Amino acid sequence: MKYRRTNTLGLAVLGLLWERDMHPYEMASTLRERHQEASVKLNYGSLYTVVEALLKHDLVHAVGTLREGNRPERTVYGLTDTGRAELHDWLRELIAEPTKEYPRFEAGVALIGLLPPDEAIELCERRAETLDAQLVGLREVMTALGEQGLPQLAWIELEYRLAMARAERDWVRWFAAAARAGELGGQEFWRDLHAGDRAGNVRTTKEDDRG
Repeated sequence: MKYRRTNTLGLAVLGLLWERDMHPYEMASTLRERHQEASVKLNYGSLYTVVEALLKHDLVHAVGTLREGNRPERTVYGLTDTGRAELHDWLRELIAEPTKEYPRFEAGVALIGLLPPDEAIELCERRAETLDAQLVGLREVMTALGEQGLPQLAWIELEYRLAMARAERDWVRWFAAAARAGELGGQEFWRDLHAGDRAGNVRTTKEDDRG
């Protein structure tokens, strides 16, 4: 049975084992040290499940056990030849072939007209402020990694994340500014739609009071 490439944590594990043999705790620690937990969803339960799946498909193998102090023995895993081939094929697929993803924010944007305009504008401005703070944090992390002597390639995904966050921030600011200035196409209909909702709610409330 072919390994299903559904969890990029599996790709991260293969990548770590390409460098050297590791036990799962070391894998998790290394991913956190490199700030890669924002690129792949990481928790210990899913990490062990992923390692078991890789083991089942002969992509990794147990190379021994390690005991540190009074801690329980930990199984150390290594990359098989099949795992090395899978790692490179998976990477080629991810880098070369764009696929449709379904980000939560895009789903919200598709239905933003269901919110009253003033509220939608305020929420977008709040999101832009949050993204500004995230951009500052990313730049600080990147500066720190550079000062540690790590080459840019070692944390290149942070450059990508910075570019994506900046693009989203700029789009959200544009939307909020255009809507606030009344320059958004369809905005008159948008306001009329929610004005009608308010009028309908008022009529319903008055009818309920009379009842």
